Amino acid sequence: MTRLRGRLDSLIAPHVSRPLTEVDALVLELLRLGAYQIFYMDSVPAYAAVSATVDQVRAELGRRPTGFANAVLRKVAGVRPMPPESLESVDALSEWGSHPTWLVRRWLSRYGGDDVRRLIEHDNRRPPTCLLPLGMCGDEAQRILVEHGIGATPAAEWSPCLKLTEGTSVAAALKALPASIVQDPASNLVARYADVSSGTIVADLCAAPGGKSLALSDRAARILAADRSEPRIRMVRDNALRTGRRLDLVVADAVCPPLMHVDAVLLDAPCTGTGTLARHPDARWRLRPTAIDEMAAVQAQMLDAAAHVVRPGGLLIYSTCTLEPEENEERVADFLERHPGFVLEPTDAVARRDAGEDGFVDDEGYLRVEPWRSGYDGSFAARLRKAA
Repeated sequence: MTRLRGRLDSLIAPHVSRPLTEVDALVLELLRLGAYQIFYMDSVPAYAAVSATVDQVRAELGRRPTGFANAVLRKVAGVRPMPPESLESVDALSEWGSHPTWLVRRWLSRYGGDDVRRLIEHDNRRPPTCLLPLGMCGDEAQRILVEHGIGATPAAEWSPCLKLTEGTSVAAALKALPASIVQDPASNLVARYADVSSGTIVADLCAAPGGKSLALSDRAARILAADRSEPRIRMVRDNALRTGRRLDLVVADAVCPPLMHVDAVLLDAPCTGTGTLARHPDARWRLRPTAIDEMAAVQAQMLDAAAHVVRPGGLLIYSTCTLEPEENEERVADFLERHPGFVLEPTDAVARRDAGEDGFVDDEGYLRVEPWRSGYDGSFAARLRKAA
């Protein structure tokens, strides 16, 4: 229901005599629930959805708003929702596509209308759950899962991850294959793009829940996993124990990391997460335009701090799961201007885009995973080398 909130509001609004912002928040949420049952739950007859929702309004708020809810939902039930002829206008993409108008405008200013439509359609689908096997090939991991009655297929030709069959218990899959982690293929691409040399010491400054640290553990000699939240560091510890991998854990803020002279630093920075709205559908409604500049300021601080942790000749890998340039290439460009001792150093570990449709490294050398092309989350990364 959360994914389709914008569409549900557009179906409810014509039958309410005042702006939806003036409707009691709980009443509006229940109206959305009723509308969702009417239009998108075939097992629930419309009259039953109306009756059940009105009963819930009465139970939550008393008799006063029940007449209003009943009248609105009966009118809604008489409508047949039809998608607009074109899904490329701001109104169509924000209402039927169920995304905030300000975000749709941003994307349309940067991408073509067809790409934005495909992005929004991606966000409105439930994403698959994928596992990354550690220390074994995908075929062996798939065989083990099948032996335990768990369906899995390769996530993509370009990914070592396995996609679990819809409805599979993640807990059961991890029990059957303890040497694995839940990881989206886009997130795994960041670890592959990092391309750390064998035997290096790596510091992951925003490590929780530990997926990228564990993905790097096959090559690194030692990984220092840091996060400012002690409960989140416990998540990293639990994942490391379950997979049998050793990580050195520390509670520390990436703005002031207690480290020096590390071979490679991974800064998977906090961001607005606009590349993961399919996985976090509520985030699109909580996000505000001001958050982009606010996150960019935090990211700049963290990058400056990370620059001092990397040893001469070492690597700094900056990554996010957002699509917004202020947090991605603009952040890196600003960093390089202020830190001339660093240069962008692409890697051949991930295919370039001009090598085919499945390439994810662009002409500038940035890793750029777009959800409507990959079918998975969005991600961005820059691999920066410090002068020796």
